[in-house]
Amino acid sequence: MIKLNDNYVKSFIEDKALAAIAEEIAAADVQLRAKSGPGSDFLGWLDLPVNYDREEFARIQAAAKKIKSSCDILIVIGIGGSYLGARAAIEFIKSPIYNNLKKDTPDIYFAGNNISAAAISELISICEGRDICINVISKSGTTTEPAIAFRIFRELLEKKYGAEGARERIFITTDRTKGTLKAFADKNGYETFVVPDDIGGRYSVLTAVGLLPIAAAGIDISAMMEGAANARKAYTSADLSKNDCYKYAALRNLLYRSGKAIEILVGYDPCTLMLCEWWKQLYGESEGKDNKGIYPASVIFSTDLHSLGQYIQEGERILFETVLDIKDSGVNIDIPFDSANVDGLNFLAGKPLCEVNRAAMQATLLAHNDGGVPNIVLEIEDRTAASFGYLVYFFELACAISGYTLGVNPFDQPGVEAYKKNMFALLGKPGYEAEREVLLGRIQ
Repeated sequence: MIKLNDNYVKSFIEDKALAAIAEEIAAADVQLRAKSGPGSDFLGWLDLPVNYDREEFARIQAAAKKIKSSCDILIVIGIGGSYLGARAAIEFIKSPIYNNLKKDTPDIYFAGNNISAAAISELISICEGRDICINVISKSGTTTEPAIAFRIFRELLEKKYGAEGARERIFITTDRTKGTLKAFADKNGYETFVVPDDIGGRYSVLTAVGLLPIAAAGIDISAMMEGAANARKAYTSADLSKNDCYKYAALRNLLYRSGKAIEILVGYDPCTLMLCEWWKQLYGESEGKDNKGIYPASVIFSTDLHSLGQYIQEGERILFETVLDIKDSGVNIDIPFDSANVDGLNFLAGKPLCEVNRAAMQATLLAHNDGGVPNIVLEIEDRTAASFGYLVYFFELACAISGYTLGVNPFDQPGVEAYKKNMFALLGKPGYEAEREVLLGRIQ
């Protein structure tokens, strides 16, 4: 369901270099499969597409049905991997303007991913006069951004429906047995779903973390899991000629070693915007450590050709692109004929927009290649749930192999704690008094 087209990267990588790195990729594969590499406690995603909890999966489907029948708005509260995957799926499969479509499923908004008073206030305003459910996603329940949002929207629900009524509209996705959020959910009788112990947040979209909001949007999560299972089955060989997933990991590492320190994920449809955001967390948080790692960026063409295209074409030669080529977008519109031909575009009359968009992609690939930018093209069949599940597994597996090849632990994220400690100190959290004094003395 995904084919790697390397026609636009071959001239930048010698065959002998690809052959040489093949041994490193094979070694990374052994580390992963034998669970002997760093972070091996977080490999639950590897077999998740076939080993997921069927009983919980059925409860997710039942809860999604309940949400669809009882509310106009579902607010998903979470940050990072707790919301990016679900939002990516909804926008990729349904639409980036999902909430504006005519549908029989609730609008879905995401909160707890920032600390903006304006954003929260606007969302509260949108909720006025409408029935609401919330899905809180947090392993611990103490992460600042989602914890604040949960306080605000729980109070809103309890004022609107009373404690008893709110109980039926609050769904918690958290640790199976421990943590303050799990204890709070049990005390108040909220239905709970599990953030698995052996799956990190950025790898969790195919768990209850992502599946409940996705199912509430009317997406077939069974097909999504089947797509991921097909990817798992497809990518078992360490032979690069038989495994496009591993070949992607190999190519990006070779480009990095040649000085290409920035990877730009390119979409040619707005539906890929949040997929790019999910991908950026997956790769940035997995590889950016020990002063190593490819910096993950993204663009949506042709839109960003009119802003970043100049830099990509003629700026520093420190980047490469990975292009998402969706073969069948599922819709089409023909360009009309205009007798006045004011814009001079009658040569396009009768052509489908998809053809024009493809020509833009092909033209850009050639131009950027001529400008010294390697391009890896990932050909995706369509925008179905199955293709999304397949793509998620492709990127997760490639990320793990790429991280091991790079020589880092692709499953931890020690650096994200630094800002949290500083924020707690500056806000006066008990126990951070000494740190607060030091930090206040540094602020100018």
